[in-house]
Amino acid sequence: MVAKPGHIFDRDWEWEALTSFATGAQAEVAFGVVSGRRRQGKTFLLKNLAEALGGFYFEATEGTEIELLRLFGMALARHTGSPVGYPFADWRDALTFFFSLPRDRPMPLIIDEFPYLMKANPALPSILKQEIDLRGRTHGGTSNARVLICGSALSVMGKILAGQAPLRGRARLELVVQSLPYRDAAEFWGVSDDPRLAAMLHAIVGGTPAYRDEFVLGDRPTSAEDFDGWVVRTVLDRRTSLFREGRYLLAEESDIRDPALYHSVLSAVAEGNNTWGGIAGHIGYKSSDIAHPLNVLEGCGLLVKEKDAFRSGRTRYRIAEPLITFYQAIMRPEWTDLGLGLGEEVWRRSRQRFLSKVMGPHFETLCREYALRYGREHFGEGGIGEIAAGTVADPAAKTQIDVDVAVLGPAYPGEPRTIRSLGEAKWDKVMGLRHLERLRRARDLLSAKGYDTSGTALACYSGAGFDGDLRAEARKDPAVLLVDLPMLYGQA
Repeated sequence: MVAKPGHIFDRDWEWEALTSFATGAQAEVAFGVVSGRRRQGKTFLLKNLAEALGGFYFEATEGTEIELLRLFGMALARHTGSPVGYPFADWRDALTFFFSLPRDRPMPLIIDEFPYLMKANPALPSILKQEIDLRGRTHGGTSNARVLICGSALSVMGKILAGQAPLRGRARLELVVQSLPYRDAAEFWGVSDDPRLAAMLHAIVGGTPAYRDEFVLGDRPTSAEDFDGWVVRTVLDRRTSLFREGRYLLAEESDIRDPALYHSVLSAVAEGNNTWGGIAGHIGYKSSDIAHPLNVLEGCGLLVKEKDAFRSGRTRYRIAEPLITFYQAIMRPEWTDLGLGLGEEVWRRSRQRFLSKVMGPHFETLCREYALRYGREHFGEGGIGEIAAGTVADPAAKTQIDVDVAVLGPAYPGEPRTIRSLGEAKWDKVMGLRHLERLRRARDLLSAKGYDTSGTALACYSGAGFDGDLRAEARKDPAVLLVDLPMLYGQA
């Protein structure tokens, strides 16, 4: 094992995966792919990997093929100590030299932002595949290079190993660098001792590591009381990098040709219109006309499509990056005044909107993540097959019951689906018996439909607490689970 540098927060699993790949004892070349949304720390990890193991790192930029070949040759020259850049004739020539670098030991050879190279030469994956095969096990393993390609363009990176792509079946490592889990993000920002502040902060910056230092220069809210001031002096301040980040995240995606349409789609979702028809109606399009933008945003990793837990064929869309939700719901409608430096005034009139349009839905997402990562001890034995929101029809009342956190067991053919838990989440409301009774009603309706609810936990998630009657009922009924903010953040 290669010790992880002390300045890398968390990422133990990712570091172990990268170093195991880069130091593997196999005699032949090995190939791996690293991907993930922007700002998650992929480049940071890979640069540290190259430094720790004496490897080669090259970060591509947008440019022509000739220019990129020249830059690649100059980077290789710096790595080998040559006083002049290598004048490669083409990429095959460059890769032949590239693979010859490691001689007596495994060495990571890293190409970051690989999609830029593919854009300049779409045949590059085929050339790379041929060069890997020439040095693979079937040809006697003539190179012990550990080649890693990396990129943030998820729509491009997702196709590199898919279907009939040239490099399919060649990768020994496929690592997706995700955002930090919400508890780790709270620790990273130094707010883990204040769960309310941690949850509100996560609703804006999520688990994206880059936002803490590079984008706000290390400015962190000191308490829940300082949260409003922090929002005004950072994300709503036109002088900070974070101010325009919500716009840039969309602009950086190469597959997006009409930004106005995509902003409108994201705005619709941020407003709570999370179904196909709701999005279409909000932006004034026919449902058939929004298939392409939805697919593109999903492919870019900016939108997530989630199935309804109990209604087959119904899906909801959720914005994957909290900062985009904040931008669409709070900043975009007020862009003129924000551009004039009126952030404090904008926040005063937008704070309630933040609680309803941003914080409420985000809290539900946090509760589903809690159930996934930390809630298994509450749900009895057996695995988890799915965690999602769901809708339960109540024919007698001619209404439907929304379940914010439905935890289902694995689906086995011929067996009733087990429901581990049904949960309701409220950020700013004290929860009482009526919320519990709604969950009990949903449980009974689902039992009548053939689900196994014999061990279903009924979970109330609240950011504001629970009244005395609900707490008393939880003490009497072991099936009732109350999750407040301290429990959500592992403090209870």
